[in-house]
Amino acid sequence: MDFTLSAEQQALQETVRKFAQAELPEIAKEIERSANPPSHELVKRYAEMGFLGVNLPSELGGLGLTHFDAVLVLEEVAKISPSVAFPIFESCFGPTLALAHFAPDELRQRIVPRVCAGEMIVAVSMSEPNAGTALTDLTTKAEISGDAVRLNGTKRWCSGAGHADAYVVYCRMSDAPGAKGVGAVLVEADRAGLSFGKPEQHMGFRGIASADIYLDKVEVPITNIVVPAGGFGKLMEAFDLERCGNTTMSLAIAQSALDYVLAYVQERNQFGKPVIDFQAVQLQIAEMKMKVDASRLLLYRAVVNASQGLPSIADSSIAKCFANEMVRDVTGKALQLMGGYGYSTEYPIEQKLRDGWGWGIAGGTIDIQKINIAAALVGRRFNQRA
Repeated sequence: MDFTLSAEQQALQETVRKFAQAELPEIAKEIERSANPPSHELVKRYAEMGFLGVNLPSELGGLGLTHFDAVLVLEEVAKISPSVAFPIFESCFGPTLALAHFAPDELRQRIVPRVCAGEMIVAVSMSEPNAGTALTDLTTKAEISGDAVRLNGTKRWCSGAGHADAYVVYCRMSDAPGAKGVGAVLVEADRAGLSFGKPEQHMGFRGIASADIYLDKVEVPITNIVVPAGGFGKLMEAFDLERCGNTTMSLAIAQSALDYVLAYVQERNQFGKPVIDFQAVQLQIAEMKMKVDASRLLLYRAVVNASQGLPSIADSSIAKCFANEMVRDVTGKALQLMGGYGYSTEYPIEQKLRDGWGWGIAGGTIDIQKINIAAALVGRRFNQRA
């Protein structure tokens, strides 16, 4: 098996890297300072570069490339910061993929090309106050009446809430119990009855908007149904690819932390010589490099095995779980190697540690990934309710 990037992939990676390093650092600093999400102007710029539809079909406005190519693009931008990369994450690995794969053709054609063109931001709204990990306990109700769907309920931890133009809302669409009654509906942000709670203040993820969403008799046309009741399995298939986006974010943060601290330990002198000359430092750097590379290979396996389809739950959960633990370890080691400078907000490592920690919570916790892995090994799902 050849792990060398093709000439086309190397050119893509280098193009994105040059763009990110030239245009995004100051934007990322301002986002970190203000906590404001990336502007619509920046999203349009991404669209002009083709970043918003790397792995989306060309007939829907995308580039028609592979998930692997999308990983290469996302990693280079996320090395600057996950916040500036979040629009790419959402379009290439988030709810837009669910729309492209499973929504009726009319809805796909109406929404996906606008996302690829930078004209629309779509977020996903899954969790609720009493339905996080136990997602099939959700109670947000979608009732079909004639040609309309009426939604009532409260959603929580919605990344993009108050900033996105539309939301793929997971909801209960029938009286069938558990997953059998769950589907999803697209709700535009300007619909009457849709409102938002106060913006969440997180340890990291500054610039990734998050808030509760309140749906009070919100009506949308029946053509906004993404998947009907019973479609929960399809939604989770798309979520397997979201895990690969999460993995890429973790990998990018860790790689950028390693790059930064590797330069630091070669420039920083103590006892009359560079810090890298001390064996204890060499061991730490080597461990960081091994874990970053191992994480990258697990991610590559997941997306290459998926090709143009969707990754397996096992491959994506293994990649995400390892990367989520790895980024916490690597950024922690980087901070320790830099000492007081690492802990200072004048240097980027403390932000990388804060941002890195969150990806092991977002998109399914580390322990949930381990449960997924064990379930795949024995060939059955475990009942967490017993």
